[in-house]
Amino acid sequence: MSSEPVHILGAGLSGLAAATYLANAGREVHVHEIRSDSGARFDGDFQGIENWTSDSDFFDEIREWGFDPEEFKSNGFDVIDLVHPDDEITQPRTSGLAFRVVERGTAGHCIDQGFKRMALDAGAEIHYDTRRDPKDCHIIAAGPKESSAVAFGEIFHTDHPNHVTFQLNDKLAPGAYSYLIIIDGIGLICTCLWRQQKKTSRYLNETIAWYEQHYDLNRRPIKRVGGKGDFSLPDKYVHEGRYYVGEAGGLQDFMWGFGMRYAVTSGVMAAKAVLGECDYESEVRGRLVPLVRASAVNRFLMNRVGNRGFKMVANHWMRDQRKKGDGLVFMRWVYKPGLVRRMLWPVVRLGMLRRKRLADSRMVSRMPFRKALSRDVWEPSARGNEIAEHWDLVRKGGGKTSFSENDA
Repeated sequence: MSSEPVHILGAGLSGLAAATYLANAGREVHVHEIRSDSGARFDGDFQGIENWTSDSDFFDEIREWGFDPEEFKSNGFDVIDLVHPDDEITQPRTSGLAFRVVERGTAGHCIDQGFKRMALDAGAEIHYDTRRDPKDCHIIAAGPKESSAVAFGEIFHTDHPNHVTFQLNDKLAPGAYSYLIIIDGIGLICTCLWRQQKKTSRYLNETIAWYEQHYDLNRRPIKRVGGKGDFSLPDKYVHEGRYYVGEAGGLQDFMWGFGMRYAVTSGVMAAKAVLGECDYESEVRGRLVPLVRASAVNRFLMNRVGNRGFKMVANHWMRDQRKKGDGLVFMRWVYKPGLVRRMLWPVVRLGMLRRKRLADSRMVSRMPFRKALSRDVWEPSARGNEIAEHWDLVRKGGGKTSFSENDA
């Protein structure tokens, strides 16, 4: 076994997954992170780990790799509310587990801190507040640099029981979706924008107004959060001897933004490659790239429909569930890289993605942040304006905003 230390750039999920696997194998590992802690990029927002891109449960997979999912808090869901664009609410459900909700951030129960503890327990060294030249690292696991889409959310206290709602709505979330997640008395309402907008906070205010109207939330705002996603596909996943994992490798879900499963999986793949257990380029292209391309095709199609198209998707989802008895089957079909999606991929690559050379000389096909459409111009409702005014009072009283319109 080589005695050379392994250096990893980025202490997010993919970097820490690689570090833990390598350290458990007996390698000396150093992780270099520009931020002060793992999860510092986030601020207590909820995110989902999906269970539909594989026939196996993700937690079973990570246990096989030597990880302990008990190190962080998670809540599994087998049913959600699906809100159609016309406000009809139906319930996709499965006999298994569709996804888990975890919290991102620096609190001890967050998934970021759980992976940090596992890396440290395995013997990896993590160097925070540190800059290191990527050329001096073996694995690159840095976060996004640009924006292809953004998300804005509000975290609040609520009396409502644990719950998840997923809403397809081209007005409240241009080209995308909004969602409500409630875990143990803490709620998150979030809207995702896949088209550039002015005064983006109005989308969040209107989304909050919608959820207040349809759910008994007794909402008491705590803070507002957000983030951005940079979606691109590189020509190569091994460049000048370095392995690119997670978001740094473009291993993201273009359709709905689920990326944690890809992040951890690619981190483990890179660690195995360092140990000589696999060929990283081949593994990524065989297991993950077809899923990413399928999601890009789905995003291309969603970009070209409005609420009428979203309604068709929601109706088809429910018909498929009635026919097959399980709503998870539809989601697996959506992400299946079948013949039709493979045929559409060249069209998507030319029509939606733009070629770009990155600072490290890699070539990628990147999805730019699309321009607003004429239908995105509308006046805020009276309730939306009231919510904006209330938030301004909360902010002046100490309410924190971790992501602004200028960050998009």
